[in-house]
Amino acid sequence: MNAEVTRARPRDRAATRERILQAARTLFGEQGYERVTVRMIAAAADSNIALVGRYFGSKAGLFGAVLQGEPTFSALFEGGTEGLARRLAEYAAERMQHPPDSPILRALERSAGHPEVQGVARERLVTAVLNPLEAQLSGPDAQSRARMAAAVFLGIGATRRRLGPQPPTAADVDRLTKVFEACLAE
Repeated sequence: MNAEVTRARPRDRAATRERILQAARTLFGEQGYERVTVRMIAAAADSNIALVGRYFGSKAGLFGAVLQGEPTFSALFEGGTEGLARRLAEYAAERMQHPPDSPILRALERSAGHPEVQGVARERLVTAVLNPLEAQLSGPDAQSRARMAAAVFLGIGATRRRLGPQPPTAADVDRLTKVFEACLAE
């Protein structure tokens, strides 16, 4: 009797979770948040759909987990507050011309108005931008000053999306430096 023996993949929670994250990262990056279903992610990860819910709670929770693996502004904060306004200005000027390199961040930009994404996007903004920036600031109203600087970043992204990319000039970087200095000043 020749019975075919199939080998089951050993249970490995961390490996399964990572496969789901990688499948979600790929699908969200290619198709955006709205077009991707949990069923599509589970199939791409060769996983059970129930495991997506168990590990991440929901599609929005999974999107949030994917966002946590994306680049942050942390390098801008190296070196402390001296020169911070200039580093922020140079980064913002680059964003005037080029959208983020990450397909996930582009998917976030496209889906920012989606009700399920709004909470995830807010949490990401707080943890990846506002809290680290606020931690760099001393004196009164650090949170308000961090919010003002973040508003400049968000405004640049919104303007680029609506008007198209604009190559920044040295004068643009100088102007943005002054804007960030005003935002961050005590």
